[in-house]
Amino acid sequence: MKTRIYIDTSVIGGYFDVEFETATRQLFSRIAAKEYEVYFSEINEAELYHAPPQVKAVKALIPPDCYHYIEMTDEVKALALLYISEKALGKASRNDAYHIALASANRIDCLISWNFKHLVNYDKIRMFNAINMRFGYPLLDIRSPLEFLKT
Repeated sequence: MKTRIYIDTSVIGGYFDVEFETATRQLFSRIAAKEYEVYFSEINEAELYHAPPQVKAVKALIPPDCYHYIEMTDEVKALALLYISEKALGKASRNDAYHIALASANRIDCLISWNFKHLVNYDKIRMFNAINMRFGYPLLDIRSPLEFLKT
């Protein structure tokens, strides 16, 4: 069974970012080789709306038979609000809360992000997972593309 990954929008943008492009492109090589089931959401779509065309085009690198679109549900919205009300994230980070909630509610194996402030952050991950455990959701692994490099 393939690992199920949710990629947040920072990973798409990282494809053309000098600091992040090497690891991001290697991750996308593994995605193109169909090593993962990749999950994307309407939050990603909304965040990409104003992105340059070449950034939007990165999504097309995901093989269609490995691409899955997940939608916002009342359950996801409620879980995201829990992350905010429990102070794991501030109100200004609502989209980040949605990314975490989408991955958690859909029992995705790993969320991948370049957002070290709000997502790929040890203390934040502990808070998200404490909330998940308290409310019946599984632990969520959150990593950067650096941790998907093959050596």
